[in-house]
Amino acid sequence: MKLSVPGRVTATAVVATVSLLAGGSIAGAAPAGQPAVAAAPDIPVANVKAHLTQLQSIATANGGNRAHGRAGYKASLDYVKAKLDAAGFTTTVQQFTSSGRTGYNLIADWPGGDTSQVVMSGSHLDSVTAGAGINDNGSGSAAVLETALAVSRAGYHPTKHLRFAWWGAEELGLVGSRYYVNRLSTTDRSRISGYLNFDMIGSPNPGYFVYDDDPAIEKTFQTYYAGLGVPTEIETEGDGRSDHAPFKNAGVPVGGLFSGADYVKTAAQAAKWGGTAGLAFDRCYHSSCDTTANINDTALDRNSDAVAYAVWELSR
Repeated sequence: MKLSVPGRVTATAVVATVSLLAGGSIAGAAPAGQPAVAAAPDIPVANVKAHLTQLQSIATANGGNRAHGRAGYKASLDYVKAKLDAAGFTTTVQQFTSSGRTGYNLIADWPGGDTSQVVMSGSHLDSVTAGAGINDNGSGSAAVLETALAVSRAGYHPTKHLRFAWWGAEELGLVGSRYYVNRLSTTDRSRISGYLNFDMIGSPNPGYFVYDDDPAIEKTFQTYYAGLGVPTEIETEGDGRSDHAPFKNAGVPVGGLFSGADYVKTAAQAAKWGGTAGLAFDRCYHSSCDTTANINDTALDRNSDAVAYAVWELSR
């Protein structure tokens, strides 16, 4: 998640290699006579953590970070892309420049589904220069990746079209996602049924926060957590500070999940979620200690399953 310093960075766009996107209402059942869609699979947290281990190894081998314009970011993108290509996705790399360095977005489309109605899920893949960025935002990136791979393993054929994205240069001011959205035609934007954003979902002292932007998407996540008996709160700490913002500003319905950054957990929150009151949700936010040791497995597991639940439910 980027620092809340508006207008810090202006991106100079260079190359766009994508021609994308599609929309319709986020709600809606399958047409009459169409077979019921299977329930979302459980996402193995061990698989998600395996991706985090790989991202940590990439950072360690590349100066300790996976930041925009650095070798660690490109290696992270190559890792994710290779997994998706092997699983049968159509992947596209979108290139841009910011702060004099080359950045990349990765877009992955699952074949099939109504391309006039796209359900899109995304996360930023870059870290800050201070560290490996395993919670911020390896956690969201790994959960979205594993959900995409679960789509492939299940041979899922939803009514709507599925698209997944990993954004570059979020930490410099939402540069990659803004670049993507700004290059969509009005028609292409209207074809996106919803954009789901996952930025920090494994915080070590976690909360369970749901974006309150689009009511249908919000209700989907709330329904999932109600089924677990886990109370949620409206997400306010990161409002407008992550990659959903360019989509929302363009009129696309958005939603997402968040487990907390440098805000301090209250006594009331600790009473309902556990953890430690008076400490930050993530004391390693934007720091060198944001490593694989900086992850709460329960939060990562629950949120990863919630990602898949929403993708399945909203694409029926």
